[in-house]
Amino acid sequence: MSDLTIEVHDLTKRFGKFTAVDRLSFTVKRGEIFGFLGANGAGKSTTIRMLCGLLQATSGTASVGGYDITTQTDMVKQNIGYMSQKFSLYDDLTVEQNIRFFGGIYGLSQERLQQRMAWVLEMADLQGREGSMTKTLSGGWKQRLALGCAILHEPPIIFLDEPTGGVDPISRRNFWELINRLSGEGVTVLVTTHFLDEAEYCNDIILINAGRLIASGSPLELKTTYMTTPLLEVTLTTGGIVEALELVRTQPWAIETSVFGTKLHVMVKEEEAGKDAIRQALEGKGMTIARLERIVPSLEDVFLYLLERDTPETGGPVPR
Repeated sequence: MSDLTIEVHDLTKRFGKFTAVDRLSFTVKRGEIFGFLGANGAGKSTTIRMLCGLLQATSGTASVGGYDITTQTDMVKQNIGYMSQKFSLYDDLTVEQNIRFFGGIYGLSQERLQQRMAWVLEMADLQGREGSMTKTLSGGWKQRLALGCAILHEPPIIFLDEPTGGVDPISRRNFWELINRLSGEGVTVLVTTHFLDEAEYCNDIILINAGRLIASGSPLELKTTYMTTPLLEVTLTTGGIVEALELVRTQPWAIETSVFGTKLHVMVKEEEAGKDAIRQALEGKGMTIARLERIVPSLEDVFLYLLERDTPETGGPVPR
């Protein structure tokens, strides 16, 4: 049995003259959490819809669970769970009615449905709320209920499309604990997200821009391979961080500058020379530096760095 559960080769989707997904290729291993990152409109949802058999590809090939997405669509659908951005629930049904509805779609026997319903209610912390209208649930409860309905039939592969949008931080954390548990049980999870801190939970990640692959690797590989020039973090005691940003970004030695919370990130060619230049520029304007040191770039640093260097003319991943 192959260790790969998803294989994608030159997958392309065009809508008229617009190319939404452009020759995308990647593989996903069994039981891993695979992150699919990109800005809004990058082609993430279009790709997932093709892999789920909901949208026909223009060209290229892909298999999910060993089944071809073009010729074996029904088998693909039987072996996956899909949770869309809007949680795929019916607001005018109760919690129990939603579960029974999806159980019917998946063809579960009455006995098996009762077993799985008990699991969903426990997992979603909805015991005693079976009769509650779904539209009255909080975002976190809806999220877990939607996941439970998506995996009611215990599929080996799950597609999650922006699953944590609109929920609070605690619900997001609890949700990822559940995803990690499923992965530990051998379930393959492909997830799209625009929360870059969530990408740290993934085993492997691909970044796409305008439908094209621009980078891939583990979170650590992305942070240490694609950005090799020094990244310095500046914390000020006095002076405004935005003012510091505007000052530093005009300097010829500053390759990239960005604000992260109350700190300034500056990419330079050489660490010590860069530190001296930053001190001279900021302290010359009366700003006091509390801390200035080289840091490992965050995924957000890497993401912004790669996006700014990617153009349609490159036609492929940004060179490492």
